[in-house]
Amino acid sequence: MRKITALAFGVVAMLASTMAHAETLMDRVAIVVNEEVILESELNDLIENVRSEMDTSGANAPSETAIRTQATERLITQKLQMQMADRMGIRIDDAYLDQALASIASENNLSVEGLRLEITATGASWAEYREEIRKQIAMSEVQRSSLQRRIYMSPQEIDMLMKLISEQGADSAEYRVSHILISLQNEEGEPDEPAARARAEQVLELARRGDDFAQLAVTASSAQNALEGGDMGWMSINAMPTLFANALENQEKGHVAGLLRSGLGFHILKIQDVRGAQQAVNEEVRSRHILIRPSVILSDNRAQQMLNEFREQIQSGEKTFAELATENSADTASAAQGGDLGWSTADVYVPEFRDRVARMEPNVISEPFKTTHGWHIVEVLERREQDVTEQRMREQAQQILYSRKYQEEMEVWLQELRDNAFVDIRI
Repeated sequence: MRKITALAFGVVAMLASTMAHAETLMDRVAIVVNEEVILESELNDLIENVRSEMDTSGANAPSETAIRTQATERLITQKLQMQMADRMGIRIDDAYLDQALASIASENNLSVEGLRLEITATGASWAEYREEIRKQIAMSEVQRSSLQRRIYMSPQEIDMLMKLISEQGADSAEYRVSHILISLQNEEGEPDEPAARARAEQVLELARRGDDFAQLAVTASSAQNALEGGDMGWMSINAMPTLFANALENQEKGHVAGLLRSGLGFHILKIQDVRGAQQAVNEEVRSRHILIRPSVILSDNRAQQMLNEFREQIQSGEKTFAELATENSADTASAAQGGDLGWSTADVYVPEFRDRVARMEPNVISEPFKTTHGWHIVEVLERREQDVTEQRMREQAQQILYSRKYQEEMEVWLQELRDNAFVDIRI
């Protein structure tokens, strides 16, 4: 949910702008994407949101043309991903959405009602905010499904990363990095490396001169985070794409790196800040669960109702958790153990399950909740200090390596999606 949370409040200004946008009798088609359209009002709303989120005054401010170009590409990319979600049959139902909103509220120290009040206080519509979060979740699912099969991690790569992590110990640092990508493609979509290099050298000179990097990103970057000023957030050297890690390791705050050539174009990086590595919670949890998967013959409501009935039976002493898990859980591996998932760090689970077990008191049976796997009830049995074994180090290395490769593949996949689409920009 972290990614969704980070974006969640960012959509509020856009929704408020939408509410305030004067309605006209005719809303022109701005862009055609395959068989669907993006309206002029949608484009204008995003442009206004970008203006409100950044300082667009001053000599170095992004031009109106630059902001419009970036907003256009953002909406095209979103539309393509939502079209893919439809083709893949990805549907984010209300129960799943409600859990996502509860997680957003919790991570911002709010109740869901408190979150709703904050959203509506800006003039935005709560219903539209919910739909924006639903869209973000759907796009995340499309990305995950599409990129998983493109990522391969060899045992040798994992072993090498384990060795690096072990050698670095507690001395590793994390970097707040901003990024600009100068695409190899020209305005006609054809590769033109000499022209791209010339543009990249100009941007690099401006960045090293001290021009605002975020505004340079909006003006020049082809990366998907251009409208966020190229901000990549905090990451360790090991979690970065290898090309970036080699250029930034042991560098200090303010360092500008470039030009870095990849298959997509030329990259320019800036270290915005450096800090000591944030230590993960040194804790493992042992829990058990019962999973009910909805199907064509078992509705969401019935799955949730069944788990409520199981919970009542356990609490009344009519049946034990282990008996019900063995008889009913769709997770056959844990069902054979009475639902017992064994010892593990919470971060190995999907976000909804992870967040639930991370905050539960032992020996309390949760209310039914939904994840991508189906409906669950869970009970935390015990907690203990983490067992730092070779297996745990391997799991950490796998997670870091997967995250690195995911980032590397994301831009490539989105570019392929864009290249294979029919797009007609009309205004």
